[in-house]
Amino acid sequence: MDKLTPMQHHVTKENGTEPPYQNEYWDNTKEGIYVDIISGEPLFSSKDQYDAGCGWPSFTKTIKEEEVIEKEDTTLGMRRVEVRSKTADSHLGHVFPDGPKETGGDRYCINSAALRFIEVDELEKEGYVDYVKLFK
Repeated sequence: MDKLTPMQHHVTKENGTEPPYQNEYWDNTKEGIYVDIISGEPLFSSKDQYDAGCGWPSFTKTIKEEEVIEKEDTTLGMRRVEVRSKTADSHLGHVFPDGPKETGGDRYCINSAALRFIEVDELEKEGYVDYVKLFK
């Protein structure tokens, strides 16, 4: 992405957090994939998205495991696991162990400002043909 909005810059480059329920994808129900807003690397699928009731997009797993890095985060007096994209080194959000048990128990709580959503019908045109099979 050539130009980030102030919120996208704050989240991805300054480790910020956007407001809950006031972000683009917290209640998205369309099918497709989410890519890093900076690098375009695939990160998450709508197939693994669920409503965690937290006000941010939440996922049970990544679709390109090697692209998501987990780091200990002790800011704000808390112990959390930060999630960053490998290629762009973008702050994405955090992963928590309170997700659905039947899918492994992880909840990737991700800032919409760190993501770009590509609908399933646009995947091939946008160069993500390998991910079309997730929706067949």
